[in-house]
Amino acid sequence: MTLTQAPPRPARPQIAPPSLLRASATIVWRNLVHIRRMPEMLLDVTVQSVMFVLLFAYVFGGAIAVAGTDYKEFLLPGIMVQTMVFSSAIVAMGLTSDLQKGIVDRFKSLPIPRSAVLVGRSLSSLIHSSIGVAVMGLTGLLVGWRIRNGFADAVLAVALLLLFGFALIWLGIWVGSLMRTVEAVQGFMFTVMFPLTFVANTFAPPESMPSWLRAIAEWNPVSAVTQACRELWGNGLPAGPDAAYQLQHPVLFSIGWSLLLTAVFAPLAVAAFRRRSRD
Repeated sequence: MTLTQAPPRPARPQIAPPSLLRASATIVWRNLVHIRRMPEMLLDVTVQSVMFVLLFAYVFGGAIAVAGTDYKEFLLPGIMVQTMVFSSAIVAMGLTSDLQKGIVDRFKSLPIPRSAVLVGRSLSSLIHSSIGVAVMGLTGLLVGWRIRNGFADAVLAVALLLLFGFALIWLGIWVGSLMRTVEAVQGFMFTVMFPLTFVANTFAPPESMPSWLRAIAEWNPVSAVTQACRELWGNGLPAGPDAAYQLQHPVLFSIGWSLLLTAVFAPLAVAAFRRRSRD
């Protein structure tokens, strides 16, 4: 009796791991699909954005006087900057949730670059916040806000918003990697973000504040970005000679603050995420 020889097994094809760009784009798409399946995740950048614009424009606007411009035009750049600041809280809560549920562990089992998780999360959060800025812009047009300078200045202001938002997203990733629960992240981030956005020139001119508080508000990075957007969109007068130096050169300082915050928090975020993902 002769034994038949088993046919040789076919060679297993080699699977090339995706590039950082492709893996990051896939994670961005995963997060956007998550939003599409849970549209209530957009409430903070749609309903809340409209509520902020209408509340400040019609409830508080009559009590706040701004020299040289209508309060609605003064208001919109400040609220848009506030939305980009709050994007750091959104990314922090999302990352902590993924770490709690083991989703990051599943990503680690895939042949993808580890950094793709952070890049994908940061870009999807930036898109999420940009939706809020667009909603606020449309609402602002309805209540009387206008862009009064040229197209190039308008695009530059939007670019500054995105650059500043991207810098603060790394702060959110750092906090999200350190905290253990979404509730802890929410409490910490909003405790930090509310003073950061209100002790600034976002909703009221710093000239009306006490001298010590005015100094803090005028050197707040949020104030530089807000002042830059106002000047580029033609929504207010340039800062006076008695204002802080950064408000007299807001575009330059907005870029500088964004690069500095990214240089500080991006390495901290990557290191904290690596430690957390090894736990």
